[in-house]
Amino acid sequence: MASPQGVTGSTMPRRQLGRHLRDLRNRARMTTRTAASQLEWSEAKIWRIETGQTSLRSLDVEAMCKVYGAPTDLVEPLAALARETKARGWWTSYGDVIAEGFEVYIGLEEAASELSVYEDGLIPALLQTQEYAKALLEQTIPELTESELERRLAVLAARQALIARTDSPLHLHVVLAESVLTRRIGDDRVRAGQLARLKELAERETVNIDVVPADSGYHAGLESGRFVILEFGVDDSVDRPEPPVVYVETFAGSTYLDKPAEFERYRDAFVDIAAAATGKL
Repeated sequence: MASPQGVTGSTMPRRQLGRHLRDLRNRARMTTRTAASQLEWSEAKIWRIETGQTSLRSLDVEAMCKVYGAPTDLVEPLAALARETKARGWWTSYGDVIAEGFEVYIGLEEAASELSVYEDGLIPALLQTQEYAKALLEQTIPELTESELERRLAVLAARQALIARTDSPLHLHVVLAESVLTRRIGDDRVRAGQLARLKELAERETVNIDVVPADSGYHAGLESGRFVILEFGVDDSVDRPEPPVVYVETFAGSTYLDKPAEFERYRDAFVDIAAAATGKL
């Protein structure tokens, strides 16, 4: 996928490279154990590479291509992609205030062409006002220093710039449980400002905000909990759609789901939840 250096950073190149290398290993009918043995690496390293969790040297890619018997005309493009895995996104300078592992999500969010969000607890980050976000942070992490709080709010503002992106605009479809709108985060002024911001954003052509009423009855969101579906454009190196990702965040941690069956299950759930929404902002 074509993406500006320093915008999506290394997240997408790592993900693409890992997928290509996994495909090559599968075509060679090699297990991760066999591949690791021949490369004299650990299986854990192969897994981290194939899941896009680590950068890679071009020499390592060439070694993997040799072991997997890759076509010669594929080696250099993959080696070039490996060099992109060392690119740094804007968020790397905020590593002190970004939760461990969340930089992966930010990189995917930056690269996405479409986000489908279901939220049953809080206003989604991309839609929050600075006042709402500040009130939320003060309640959830009261030990933050003023400097740390300001830096977290700066990260939020940088992420929200996606909504106003004119080059390859992000399409955002958010479905909120009605309780999200009435939950008390901050004082009445903060809540009023947040509702006004939602109405303002809903007027954009690229933003759709729906509300599921509290008396809607059963819908898939009651079982799924909150989630985000991230969809992308075309991976130019193979001229096919970049596979979507489902991001599920829980109190215990976050999960990235990218198998076709997982995506379809959450896509169907989102359609079901959206169908239960009778209100718009």
